[in-house]
Amino acid sequence: MTLYRTTRLMLSGAAFLSLAGSAFALDGQDLLTKINAAYSQQGGTIIADGVDVDGTSVTLKKASFKTNSGEAVSIGDITMKGVEEDEDGGYYVEEASFPNISATNEGATFTATDLTLSGISIPADPKGEGLNSMLLYENAHSGPVKVVQNGAELFSLAESDMNLTLREDESGFDFDGAFKGLKADLSKASDAQSKEAIDKLALQHIQGDITMKGAWELTPGTIDISEFAFDFNNVGKLNLAFKISGYTMSFMKSLQDAAKQAEANQNKEEAQQALGLSMLGLMQQLSFESAQIRFDDASITKRALDYAGSQQNISGQQMADSLKAMTPIMLAQLNIPELQNAISAAVNTFLDNPKSLTLAAAPAKPVPFPMIMGAAMGAPNTLPQVLGVKVSAND
Repeated sequence: MTLYRTTRLMLSGAAFLSLAGSAFALDGQDLLTKINAAYSQQGGTIIADGVDVDGTSVTLKKASFKTNSGEAVSIGDITMKGVEEDEDGGYYVEEASFPNISATNEGATFTATDLTLSGISIPADPKGEGLNSMLLYENAHSGPVKVVQNGAELFSLAESDMNLTLREDESGFDFDGAFKGLKADLSKASDAQSKEAIDKLALQHIQGDITMKGAWELTPGTIDISEFAFDFNNVGKLNLAFKISGYTMSFMKSLQDAAKQAEANQNKEEAQQALGLSMLGLMQQLSFESAQIRFDDASITKRALDYAGSQQNISGQQMADSLKAMTPIMLAQLNIPELQNAISAAVNTFLDNPKSLTLAAAPAKPVPFPMIMGAAMGAPNTLPQVLGVKVSAND
C-alpha cells in the first residue's frame, strides 16, 4: 500500500511539472510576431517557414528578410538561445546566430562567417515610450568577410564588433565599434589612368581598421560621435566627429514614419517630394553643437604631391609651393578674411611638414539647423562665425 501511494504521488508530481512546463513554454510565434512588430519600424519583416521551440532555444526555419517594398532576401535558419519572456510581454535573447553567407554576382563571390547578435531586447510594444519600446542589442559580431574574384582576394575583413551599453539610469546608452583587419587589393585595376595613380600613390594593397565611439542621451536627444576613424597603414588616419541635439525618441519615430510612408507610396517622385518636405520639417528640431575633421598623415601627402606634380611636369615641392600660393587667392572669393588667414597659415604649416590638419566647429551655444540653413542661403560668408570654425595644423 505504501509503495502504491508513493508511486501515485510521484506520477502526480510528474504530471504537475509537465503541466507547469507547458504553461510556461515559450511561444515561438509570439516571439516572431513581436520581433516583426519592432523591426517593421526600421524597414522590414522576417518570414519563416516554421518556428521550432526547444526549451529556451528558438529556431526560425528557412527564414528570409522582406523589405517594406516587397523585396525578399533568403537568410536560412536563425537560431536564438537563452530566450526569456519578460513580465511585460517582451523578450530577451542571449544570442542569435545566423548562417554563413556565400553569394556570387558577376564572377565575384562574397562570403561572411560567424554572424551573431547578443543581448537582444525585444519590446512588447514598439509604439510605446522610452527604451522599452526599442529593439536593442548589446553586441553585433561578424567573423571573416571576403570578396574573391577569379581566385584573387579583392577585399577582406578579419572581424567586426558593434557594442551598445545601456546606462544604469536608462538615460541613454554608449556605443562603440571596430572593423579590424581590413584589406583591399587595388593592384588589379583595369583602367590605365586609375592604375597609374594607384601605383604612384603606393595604394596597391591597403590595410587598416575602422573604429567608432559615441553616445546618445535620450531626453535632450544628444548624439555625440566622438570618433569615426579610418586608419590605414602608410596612408593616414581620418577622424570625423560631431555632436547634435534634438534627436529624441519622438524625432526618430517621426523619421521612421516618414520613411515608411514614402516607401509605401507607389508614385516614387511624389514620395521623394513628400519625404523631402517631412525631412525639412523635422530638421527644425535639431541643433548643431560641434564637429571636427582631423587628418593625421602617414606619408600619403608627400606621394600625393609628387603624383600631382608629375601630371604638370613639376616636382612635389613645387606643387606644394603652388598650392600655398593659390590658397589665399581662392579663399579671397569667399569673403571670410579672419578664417582665410587661419586656413592659409594651416595649409602652409601642413605642406611644409605634413603631420596633421584639423578643421573644427564649436559655437558658443548650440545653433538650430534652420539658422544654419538660413545663413547658408542668405549670407554664406557668415557661416564660419556662426559655427565657430577654426583651422589648425600639426597640433
